[in-house]
Amino acid sequence: MTDIAALDTPAVLIDIDRVEANLQRVQAYADKHGLKLRPHIKTHKLPRFARRAMELGAVGITVQKLGEAEVFADAGISEIFLPYNIIGAAKLARLKALHERVHISVTADSPETVDGLSATFATAPVPLTVLVECDTGMGRCGVQTPAQAWALAEKIAKSPGLRFGGLMTYPAAGQVEANAAWLAAAKLALTSAGLVPEIVSNGGTPDIWRAHEVTAATEHRPGTYIYMDRYQVAKGVGTFDDCALTVLATVVSRPTANRAIIDAGSKALTSDTLGLTGFGLIEAYPEAVIVGLSEEHGTIDLSNCASKPRIGDKLRIIPNHACVVSNLFDRVTLISKDAVVETVTVDARGRVD
Repeated sequence: MTDIAALDTPAVLIDIDRVEANLQRVQAYADKHGLKLRPHIKTHKLPRFARRAMELGAVGITVQKLGEAEVFADAGISEIFLPYNIIGAAKLARLKALHERVHISVTADSPETVDGLSATFATAPVPLTVLVECDTGMGRCGVQTPAQAWALAEKIAKSPGLRFGGLMTYPAAGQVEANAAWLAAAKLALTSAGLVPEIVSNGGTPDIWRAHEVTAATEHRPGTYIYMDRYQVAKGVGTFDDCALTVLATVVSRPTANRAIIDAGSKALTSDTLGLTGFGLIEAYPEAVIVGLSEEHGTIDLSNCASKPRIGDKLRIIPNHACVVSNLFDRVTLISKDAVVETVTVDARGRVD
């Protein structure tokens, strides 16, 4: 096997042993608490890892865009959840084509979205399952109150070609209690009106170990858990030893005693800080700070380092946000320990359509 030191840079390394451990750990947690797991593939974008999650017990996958759904359907994944408002004739036609070959469900948070779905699926032999997206504190998409959730659920249930499937939320990190109360109130309102939500879908990795406290939820949709990253470690989800994705970069310049430049900039390391200092953790030099990114350069402050890298040294960096990095590279290298196993194409990379 090739040693990772022989790889050209920048490169993304995926530790398959850590991937497997992360998948097994979260599936075991879900099984213990009676939660179905529907992992989000946005983090890895690789059908092989979706299939492995399902082999371990996941009930299907979550995608964020039609392009991702099409890639995974082509790869043989037949149970897909797309929690997104599908708007416009072109996208509705693609959704209908997918619906004809896999089981796909979607969300809506407005009458306009429901009307578009119904017009498209009114004559479909099998109705499209639609969940109501609920804003339980994230401040993004979603109906704003349990009463609005009930009203939209009723509209879905009465719309030709559609089937009301339940409730879905992507909650704000750290607001487990508020999320749990919101969903419980919405579930009660719907049940009292005879619209029992078959699915109550909760999501996110930051509060994964508290998912069982959201008692109304029937399933959970974590994404980043498969790779982990610096942000998830900061949130206490795991440790740096659980992080499966690293970016391998080369020191290309040492213009001053306390500055190093690497060949990984914003096109290789995400510019997301997520409230953290710097743009990633350098494993061999944890005291170093990646203080700036231009497109092809990363600037590292070595002021607090007792030892310092030299020109030509290769550094492994745990990014702040792994999901974005997956979408920056056409190919990633799977490794075990420090040996290269295989370099593979990121199948759904760039499918943001």
